[in-house]
Amino acid sequence: MKTTMVIPTYWGREKSIGYKEGDATYDHPTPLDQEGTLRRAIESTHILRDRGFDLVIIGAATSPDIQLQAEQKIKSILHRIKTGSAILFFSHSELKKVVAFLNSQRGKEFAGLLELRGYSNVRNLCLAIPQLLSSDAAILIDDDEIFEDPDFMAKAREFLREDFNGEKIFAKAGYYLTPQGTYTISREILPWMAHWNKVGWMNQAFERFIGTQPRLKKTPFVFGGNMVICKELFTRIPFDPGITRGEDIDYLMNANMFGYDFHLDNQLSIKHDAPPKPHPEWKKLREDIYRFVFSRRKIASQKPMPGMTKITPEMFDPYPGNFLKEDLDQLIFRSNLMLGTKYLADGDLTGYKECMRNIYLSQTEAIPEFDPFDRFLDLQRRWEKLMEYFGEEKVKSEILRIVSFSR
Repeated sequence: MKTTMVIPTYWGREKSIGYKEGDATYDHPTPLDQEGTLRRAIESTHILRDRGFDLVIIGAATSPDIQLQAEQKIKSILHRIKTGSAILFFSHSELKKVVAFLNSQRGKEFAGLLELRGYSNVRNLCLAIPQLLSSDAAILIDDDEIFEDPDFMAKAREFLREDFNGEKIFAKAGYYLTPQGTYTISREILPWMAHWNKVGWMNQAFERFIGTQPRLKKTPFVFGGNMVICKELFTRIPFDPGITRGEDIDYLMNANMFGYDFHLDNQLSIKHDAPPKPHPEWKKLREDIYRFVFSRRKIASQKPMPGMTKITPEMFDPYPGNFLKEDLDQLIFRSNLMLGTKYLADGDLTGYKECMRNIYLSQTEAIPEFDPFDRFLDLQRRWEKLMEYFGEEKVKSEILRIVSFSR
């Protein structure tokens, strides 16, 4: 089974400059004047017994004005890595060539489908490139992870395309281990979290689906940095750029609507050792508000369609299902009121105001002005055509000729 492992890496301005208005927002992009975790992730692949896969690094910059610098920085890191297999590199320069080729051949038919800004768009390139490389499966990994299991690749491929409880497996979910070696989240539960029990519900889900037998089971969640997706799925279903984060679980939901289940493999683990997120609590809460409001709206806007499955919030209990139900508005109101009160007690007026703004945004800007279900159906149809086009031998040959993937 020809396999492509794809590792996206996100780069931002020098640490002294930081974020500028208009920059793409990622959890912890590596500053241009730092080394980050990319080299560590790639070098950890040396432990893998099975080296029969393509390794693709996708470089994303937070702003157009630092794209070339980011590409040069990533290349300098890749040049210093000694590995027995080739590393393919794809970034903004290569994307411009691919888009120019598509425009010259098909006009604007595929406009906007391939971009390097935002998590979902980056993830879609993690699917498109394996198609260009004639791969049967794509393995999505993040650059802040470390391989510790020599048999990871064998486990990742195991059961793919095989029958399991009456259906074929076309997608698997692995899971993260913390630096301490656990799969649950260890974090102090503060009073303001009483109505925003994200850690508790996540741990309940992890215990139920990771910590129990059998080895494979249908899962309501997936980790974006440990996903295995077969060609049968990634050529049909794209990530939805309408959601700004939580794109991994949103992908699972979209797959479920089209009749594809993800099965969690409780032997497929990878260590996740990420830099701390620099954002304040009100900011993290706002990001969650946008993702859950969007997903709830998509579920609610489903329409009966031949060959599609209607999904419900309860199918994703306890996480993320508990954030997708009718009481989401109350959860948002109460949690921000409690967090805002804490900010006031600490003398942080800005934090308090941002919490109150979270409540306002949840009823205004966070609610999509479009029908997310209809828009995704249109995206899915266009994506399927693009993947079919990328599957033509002549097209693949031409694109691989103009895009060197060199490092």
